[in-house]
Amino acid sequence: MNAEEYIFVKKKIRELTRFDLDNYGSGQMMRRLDGFISRTKAENVAHYFKLLENDIKELEKLQDFITINVSEFFRDTPHFNVLQSQVLPDLLRQAKRLNIWSAGCSNGAEPYSVAMILENLTPGVNHRIMATDIDKNIIAQAAAGGPYKESDIRNVAKVFGLKHLVVKDGGYWVSEELRKKIIFHQHDLTRDAFEGAFDLIMCRNVVIYFSDEAKKKLRKKFYDALKVNGVLFIGGTETMLDAGALGFQRVCACFYKKTADIPNVVKTAAITTK
Repeated sequence: MNAEEYIFVKKKIRELTRFDLDNYGSGQMMRRLDGFISRTKAENVAHYFKLLENDIKELEKLQDFITINVSEFFRDTPHFNVLQSQVLPDLLRQAKRLNIWSAGCSNGAEPYSVAMILENLTPGVNHRIMATDIDKNIIAQAAAGGPYKESDIRNVAKVFGLKHLVVKDGGYWVSEELRKKIIFHQHDLTRDAFEGAFDLIMCRNVVIYFSDEAKKKLRKKFYDALKVNGVLFIGGTETMLDAGALGFQRVCACFYKKTADIPNVVKTAAITTK
């Protein structure tokens, strides 16, 4: 795939899916899409997008590929252990009812995992857990509470047994009681407005293919959406080298605390000196 073809690909993907690939690193995304399209029955890029116009299943495969809908309950268990033993207890000392956002939640395994932890730490308390993803199909599956495969729930048995899961129709489903604790809806991190006053925002392995500029803008928006002393939880393969400049303090691997509204203070000082 050459640069001219990639411009065409970005345009067609924006038309068909609303995904804006300008937020992704062009070289890496170009190579990924080139390999993906070459594994289809299409003769070339133009032929591939012609096929998509009449093949909804192939279009859904493309959406899954771009959005990387891969998740499981308690993914990266050591980090969830820190969340359970340190981060959430600290947040609960500041507020009895937490406001949490799982951004790019994929099939819902992540927010359901957090709901399980909170039900264990604070039984019966109705915390607000919002879960969003750009893919409407995966959000529908998440809101339905399944079905999940054996591999999706392999870590649940180690932590909570199958207390919050039921077996039905050959798959695992989240209990109705736990499903009621999550608010699911479609949301585009690069286009849609953010809510605010969150105690915890989780955005894990969602932006790994984003451009550096897009990552910086997104993290600033996450910063603004957090309460002071709120925490951002990122993926194990991600780094935040600009954390201090944004106003975050590293708590431990993958966890960053908003210490104060530093960017706004800096901005005000700059205006004052003019």
